[in-house]
Amino acid sequence: MPEKQPSKPLHESVTLRNDPDEIRDAENKLLGAVERMGYSSASAFAVRLALEEAVVNGFKHGNRNRPGSTVKLDWSVDADRIRILVEDQGAGFEPDQVPDPREPENLERPSGRGIMLMRAYMTRVEYSKSGNRVEMIYERPSSD
Repeated sequence: MPEKQPSKPLHESVTLRNDPDEIRDAENKLLGAVERMGYSSASAFAVRLALEEAVVNGFKHGNRNRPGSTVKLDWSVDADRIRILVEDQGAGFEPDQVPDPREPENLERPSGRGIMLMRAYMTRVEYSKSGNRVEMIYERPSSD
C-alpha cells in the first residue's frame, strides 16, 4: 500500500554556514520532504540541482566566500509545488546583466551557467530588487 502524502505543507527555515556537511544536511531535509510528498525522482533531481546552484552562488558570488558569512534557506513543499528562497549577505546583482553562457562569445566564460540551470529546471525563478535573494518555484508536472 502506498504511503499517504502529508496533508499539510512541509516547511523549514535555516541559516547555513559555508560548511559542506551543513549544506548537505539541509539539502537532504528538503529532498526528504520532496520524496514524502510523492514527487518523482526527476523532480527531485531538478530541485537538488537548482538548490545547489543557488546556495553555491550565494556563498561564492553573493558573499564572496567571506569567512563567517551565511546564506538563509527557506523552503516549503506541498502536493502541488515546491518553493525555495535563498538569500545571501552580499550587495546583490542584476540577473539581466549576467552574460548568456550559450552565446558563442561566452562559451569559455565560467559565469552564468548556474542561473541558466536554475531557470531550466524550475518553473519560475525570480530575484529580489536588491539582487541578493532568489525565489524558485517548482510546480508538480502532471506526469508525477
